[in-house]
Amino acid sequence: MPLTDDHAPPAPAPPLKVAFIGGGINSAVGGAHFNALHLDGLYELVAGSFSRDPTTNAASAHRYGVPAERTYARAATLIEREADALDAVIVLTPTTAHVPPVVAALEAGIPVICEKALASNLDEVAAIRQAEARSGGFLAVTYNYTGYPALRELRALIQAGRLGRILHFVAEMPQEGFIRRGAEGNPLIPQAWRLQDGPVPTVYLDLGVHLHQIADYLTGARPRRVTGFHSSYGNFTEIVDFVSAAVEYENGIFGDFYFGKSMLGYRNGLKIRIFGSDASAEWEQVNPETIRLAHADGRIETLDRGAAVLVCNQPRYTRFKAGHPAGYIEAFANLYVDLHEALDRFHAGEPWQSADVAGSGLAHDGLRLLDAMARAAAGGSAVELDAR
Repeated sequence: MPLTDDHAPPAPAPPLKVAFIGGGINSAVGGAHFNALHLDGLYELVAGSFSRDPTTNAASAHRYGVPAERTYARAATLIEREADALDAVIVLTPTTAHVPPVVAALEAGIPVICEKALASNLDEVAAIRQAEARSGGFLAVTYNYTGYPALRELRALIQAGRLGRILHFVAEMPQEGFIRRGAEGNPLIPQAWRLQDGPVPTVYLDLGVHLHQIADYLTGARPRRVTGFHSSYGNFTEIVDFVSAAVEYENGIFGDFYFGKSMLGYRNGLKIRIFGSDASAEWEQVNPETIRLAHADGRIETLDRGAAVLVCNQPRYTRFKAGHPAGYIEAFANLYVDLHEALDRFHAGEPWQSADVAGSGLAHDGLRLLDAMARAAAGGSAVELDAR
């Protein structure tokens, strides 16, 4: 069960002191994390190494209210000088730059919160997990979508048996960023790191990781066999921007994954459909507070947090009354509430693991599945996954 689901938001307490590595004001992720971690007053951003560009670094510190003397040109310097003053460091650099700061912070004894994906390949994940094991440190990875209360409600419905036996699901995340054009007909140019593919193409690390994590969060099933297809249909012909994959899970569950950035009309089309023997459920991010349930007797109902629900009307999720929808930042903030309690337990020397806080094991499993998807797509044949 989640650490905090059974009680109201935490009572006032001194906020945890954190630092950003990456997350400058020229990045979308920095603003999202900054706003989310401050929404409930549980954190204070006290230091940072926000960008390798000195101007952006200084401007970010000013925007975030971090003093110049605690703003560092290099992440390594921040870790060295701030190790004893921080409750956690939040790593928000591009995925390909995660390993050095994550490993250095763990070895310095600083708890780490890292933006997804944890790393860009399995060797990098192994290096991070070895550092985590050596240090006995805290490492959590942020997947913000399962901070949406409706997805937490859906998991509770599944665990309560309301859908019956899970048969199959569809997890999709279509976006249009790599095929859109501006008013003058020119392609919209993404951040440079999104236009560099490795053995696991970046679109897998950017979007596919979310779908794996959501599927794992809801079903807990282990993948066994993968087939897939990927290609480039957008404005950047050397970059994979479309993926379709079929995953066979244990217990006969089948998962259909569909994601990419060459689907016009979808700013973010994240949708989850889960089909069970007694009912099916559907949730989409553009209508984040509702779950559509279809029952075997033909009934169709819509649940929101104003209904008789199991989880999503709890006090911690009702920052304002039903009818005033909560969204993306609130979902992130819900995760930061979970992280706060996990960090409190870690600092007290207690077990901190939570069903709502993902660790390096989940990140490893996700990259293992995405690596198999990419190999299946590149090779045109199924890839078997062992039972590890």
